[in-house]
Amino acid sequence: MLRAAAPGAKTLLELGSGGGHNAFFMKASFRLTLSDLSEQMLAVSRQLNPECEHTTGDMRSLRLQRTFDAVFIHDAIDYMLTDADLAAAIATAFCHCKPGGVALIVPDALSETFEPDSDCGGSDAPDGSGVRYLEWSIAPPAGTQIGETYYTFLTREANGVVESFTEAHPFGLFARDTFVRLIEEQGFHVQMLTEHTDDDRTPRTMFLCTRPLI
Repeated sequence: MLRAAAPGAKTLLELGSGGGHNAFFMKASFRLTLSDLSEQMLAVSRQLNPECEHTTGDMRSLRLQRTFDAVFIHDAIDYMLTDADLAAAIATAFCHCKPGGVALIVPDALSETFEPDSDCGGSDAPDGSGVRYLEWSIAPPAGTQIGETYYTFLTREANGVVESFTEAHPFGLFARDTFVRLIEEQGFHVQMLTEHTDDDRTPRTMFLCTRPLI
């Protein structure tokens, strides 16, 4: 989608890049700068994507004093819990997007499309180690926009030691109109697009934002 919207784009900033999974695939098409709040996640990404630039920063306040042909925010946008948080992240995308450039924002769900869900999976390694996970997303209480996703991981070391870990991650749910309003208030032109997916889930709504030349 980014290649179609900006066929000449060479540089891309990913905000909330996490462990670098998206970057692993996108680095074939762009020269990437990856930013995340978590040094631990960036450490994982540096191992996976050593050829990419990495920088620690909060997508609400990061200022690198340079612009990129494209900016990408995937599901890390879900960690924005208030309208002010979301507006600040969009402002960061705008100020790092060169005039004529594009930004692609891809939340996991909107308030109109969210459905409580659970998922599980995992894998094993040849040495006998392995991991299993359970992901459980719960809707926000009535009248609010902050839900929670719980993650439980069960790990087995090669020596047979098994441990479990559980985390709770709050997420913000926003309406389509809220995204569009906040994006336009920052100065972008915006298109709403729907992904095509074979996964058994509601297709994501994506916001393709263009920064005007003037």
